Amino acid sequence: MQTIARMTVLLFALVWLPSQAIPAESPAAPPVAAQPEFKTLLPEMDLKDGDAVVFLGDSITHQCLYTQYVEDYFYTRFPKLRIRFHNAGVGGDRAADALARFDDDVAAFKPKYVTILLGMNDGSYRDFDKAIFDTYQAGMTTLLDRIAAAGATAIPMTPTMFDSRANKLRGKGAEPRDTYYNGVLALYGAWLREVAQTRGLGFVDMYSPLNALTFTERKKDATFTLIPDAVHPAASGQVVMAAAVVNDICPRTSVSAITIQEKGGKLAAVAANGKVTDFQADNDAVRFTFTANALPWVLPPDALPGYQLVRAGHKYSMEGFSARNLKPGKYELKIDGQSVGMWADTQLAFRLELETNDKTPQYQQALSVAMLNKERNDKVIHPLRDLWLKRKVRLAQLGRQVAEKDPQADAKKEQFAKWIADEFQPAEAKLQAEARKYEDQIYQANQPAARKYELIRVK
Repeated sequence: MQTIARMTVLLFALVWLPSQAIPAESPAAPPVAAQPEFKTLLPEMDLKDGDAVVFLGDSITHQCLYTQYVEDYFYTRFPKLRIRFHNAGVGGDRAADALARFDDDVAAFKPKYVTILLGMNDGSYRDFDKAIFDTYQAGMTTLLDRIAAAGATAIPMTPTMFDSRANKLRGKGAEPRDTYYNGVLALYGAWLREVAQTRGLGFVDMYSPLNALTFTERKKDATFTLIPDAVHPAASGQVVMAAAVVNDICPRTSVSAITIQEKGGKLAAVAANGKVTDFQADNDAVRFTFTANALPWVLPPDALPGYQLVRAGHKYSMEGFSARNLKPGKYELKIDGQSVGMWADTQLAFRLELETNDKTPQYQQALSVAMLNKERNDKVIHPLRDLWLKRKVRLAQLGRQVAEKDPQADAKKEQFAKWIADEFQPAEAKLQAEARKYEDQIYQANQPAARKYELIRVK
């Protein structure tokens, strides 16, 4: 009986004893979660001779302005590289529209890089709508996949600013769009930034510079705007956009730098991004020949206000000149016999910035390049984009007829195919040929020349 009683007590203890008091095998340690693999963002485009860059976008790209100014940057900064640029902007486009023409208008040019400026139309000009945003996400994701499959690197860019005040200044304000839409575009851009980081792509922030500069200027002028119709930046706004591209993704170097100073008891010259030859100096004058590797980044006159707003010359086009250990006095600087200004020896000892001095032969040469490229964009590239817009409109009309089961739909398909073969393709080929002729002229006009410098003491 005692044995039975002891067994009963032991059984009771086993049933009711707290589980932690019962010896047990230690559970296996949970597996260590694998650390996610983070990719680095593309720091800058690495372009070689013959590479192609495609600017893919909507009507803001179709304007042929920020793209033109970025082209000018490369034409003047890297004149020895023959880079092929293709504007693939079509007014009114969303991500789905860009996908519909991707093969012929993007992949066909075998780009190394494709910048993407979409989103303004994708948000439908209204407050945030999840279904609309989902459509945008899906389209952009597919677009990024297509670019990668084509062997190119995508450089997504945030949507630009929607300026509701510009609408109100024109008496065309509308709610709730004007209250919310600029914020909706900020959300689209934030998502795009995350995607660029995840995929390890390039990235350009267009939104922040446009908004920040607008807010700064409205401290002085309540009616200031870079975007007169609220959507399409004017030339000055497009310079802000081009500066964002240069700042965020373009390779950057100084245009040139010349320093004259005493060395071993004698004046001598050293140069960056160029070469000094035939140097001579006496008590009252310094003479030499300088051949730069680049020209200053100069834009057409209508873009100058925007260029000055962002201080593009100082930030992205430094052309420095310094002369130290000179005899006290005032000096005149001549380049190729052209007087470009007079400065005291103390000013010369610090540093002159010549990139915006329109008297220099380098500035004038760069301006001729910019004006030639403006002519190319006005007379060839913009008409080419108009042609693609016409194609899009015709295709949309045909799509509606097919969807509505119009009995004339088959005949319309044949008419569209005939228009493509007989009109669109010949016109596009002609414009592309004209664009290449302009490029040949640009790459002849943009080659830096040997320039004769004279720094003469005048008093």
